[in-house]
Amino acid sequence: MTNRPHRARTSLLGVAGCFLALALGATSANAAESPYELNVLLPLTGPGAFIGQAGKQDLELIQAMVNKSGGIKGHPLHFVLADDQANPQVAVQLTSGLIAKNVPVILGGVLANTCLAMVPLLAKSGPVQYCLSPGLHPKHGGYIFSAGVGVLDDAIGTVRFFREKGWTRVAIITATDAIGQEMDRSFASSLALPENHGMHVVATEHFNPSDISVAAQVARVKTANPQAILSWVTGTPFGTLLRGLHDGGVDLPISSSTGNMSFAQMAQYTSFLPKELLFPGFAYVASEPTPGMTPQQRDFIAAMKSAGIKPDFQSGMPWDPAMIVIDALRHVGADAPADKIRAYMAALHGYQGITGPYDFRDGTNRGLNEKGVVVMRWDGAKTMWTAVSHPGGMPL
Repeated sequence: MTNRPHRARTSLLGVAGCFLALALGATSANAAESPYELNVLLPLTGPGAFIGQAGKQDLELIQAMVNKSGGIKGHPLHFVLADDQANPQVAVQLTSGLIAKNVPVILGGVLANTCLAMVPLLAKSGPVQYCLSPGLHPKHGGYIFSAGVGVLDDAIGTVRFFREKGWTRVAIITATDAIGQEMDRSFASSLALPENHGMHVVATEHFNPSDISVAAQVARVKTANPQAILSWVTGTPFGTLLRGLHDGGVDLPISSSTGNMSFAQMAQYTSFLPKELLFPGFAYVASEPTPGMTPQQRDFIAAMKSAGIKPDFQSGMPWDPAMIVIDALRHVGADAPADKIRAYMAALHGYQGITGPYDFRDGTNRGLNEKGVVVMRWDGAKTMWTAVSHPGGMPL
């Protein structure tokens, strides 16, 4: 009799222990399955919405693909999107909120101006920022990374293409904002290279991104009689410029920013596009695989096609940055702080992305250079971009 209560207590303790083990196991399983939230700033509304919406589609495909392959060390990947409205002040507010949450890494913004506004908050101690615009020039070895080929490298490849085509008299039209000032510096540096001694700038004009007319600037450019135009304003201001050139009777070859390589934007501007609209781009901007493409580029195009998306520059721009950050997290761990993520990315080399092979060891926090620039031409009849240069800008 005296043993019965003891057996009952033992049995109850055993049952309790089983429930505790199950509860702990469930807690561990839930912890292992908790999502890894990767924060992204995109212009989902406002003047850069066509870029942000393309980026959103891209990230949705990446999220599904990564989670099918195990997520991030067992954690499902979840992109948390915030709308910066293409507004630097909004980007600063959103970034401050993410810093307060102690997030280790941020993807975005997409426009150079929003990225530049975020930099002062992040440069000293993080979190890691991977700006999805090539218009940013990060300090060596810091927490800021920039996507794509740099503005200067784009300018070098584009000016080389102009020179080899015999377009030696050029006009430059840029905006008065920060990225416009960067364009001015990049064009000046590329034109000053010894190889470009025969190039001449016959007119330099500026306009405010909020201007609704550039008639005066176009008139002065027309008087200068250039053979081609360099102008890398992005988004709505680009439409203002194209309409102004059309209305002013100027139909010259014009090279624009890769930021304008959007099907939605080309469709919007169809009635006043010039005959020769050029962009420094990449091979992945194609509807079908072409000879010489890497497996990564082919996989990207296949993923876009399966989702019913016709790839353009904007649909591909977030791809490599997101995949590089995911690669870093898979190596350093889902709980890694900003400094470990930064250190891994800064040492990364031999990584093959859709924009080419990356090597971050030069400290530029970009991993790409002007050798990756392929000048692309918009073919309005076929509604697609076609390559008109070899990598580096030499015409085909």
